[in-house]
Amino acid sequence: MASEREQVFGFAPPQDVPIPYLQRIRDYYQALGYGTPYRWAHYAEVPFQPLAKPLSRCRVAIVTTAAPFQPGKGDQRAGAPYNAAAKFYSVYSGDTARDPDLRISHVAIDRQHTTGEDMGTYFPLAQLRRAVATGDVGALASRFHGAPTNRSHRTTLETDGPELVRRCQADGVDAAILVPNCPVCHQSLGLAARALEQSGIATVLMGCAKDIVEHIGVPRFLFSDFPLGNAAGRPKDADSQSFTLDLALSLLEAAPAPRTTVQSPLRWSDDPDWKLDYCNIERLSPEEIEKRRAEFDQGKAQAKTLRDEAGVGEQSISSPPAP
Repeated sequence: MASEREQVFGFAPPQDVPIPYLQRIRDYYQALGYGTPYRWAHYAEVPFQPLAKPLSRCRVAIVTTAAPFQPGKGDQRAGAPYNAAAKFYSVYSGDTARDPDLRISHVAIDRQHTTGEDMGTYFPLAQLRRAVATGDVGALASRFHGAPTNRSHRTTLETDGPELVRRCQADGVDAAILVPNCPVCHQSLGLAARALEQSGIATVLMGCAKDIVEHIGVPRFLFSDFPLGNAAGRPKDADSQSFTLDLALSLLEAAPAPRTTVQSPLRWSDDPDWKLDYCNIERLSPEEIEKRRAEFDQGKAQAKTLRDEAGVGEQSISSPPAP
């Protein structure tokens, strides 16, 4: 019947909707044998800071969950498997006058459908420079900032968020563009966006996990229905990246109230079946489930070692929220 309706009425296939990450991840980890599902951050009230002046006179910062390349920390190339050794656990900053080498091998992007080969898909520095050159944005902040992907609400709210606020205030920014990659990245930067707004800095979050961001509650959200790791546009497609940033900037300037979501009209593929794969336990054999449990436990132990070395704690939870 669905196929007939698609043909007769032009309906999209039933799977052609935003991926339900919250339910997928919950089912995935319960099937892997973990206990009580992770509790994602959720707020009823959302802060909102309108731009105090036209965007053409604003200084804008980028906040990312991408990690600086770290030689000796394992495979961090495009298409590399998940690499917990490349994680970072403290806020860092970089010079926007230089072209940094940022990677996303340390987070759970959609490795089945994307590779992270083009930094422009997850770090819109080049496009923001263009917007400054055309006069659409007043100035680029002297630094960009990296936020850890941390499943601890307490650490994000009491340590990382305030540190991001402090650095953005020190840079004199009027607004910030936040670009997450994995499911937990969307939570971390969603919470960071709230902290920045409460401090008087307007924000827009560019992301691919619609349900997670809207569950948290953020002021402005540009949703791209793309595989995780492509919140700033398609790889090797400058027009797509330019269009996506322009949408985000328009939303930053024109959002009428908190919880404003705009969905990009761009499509990843004419075939929406890619949306059925990420963390979909129904598509895994018992052998694959067992293998993934072992791989996750190994990565978890490696990450704990890194956190201990960095002196960073993490809240106790019953099950992990993302692969």
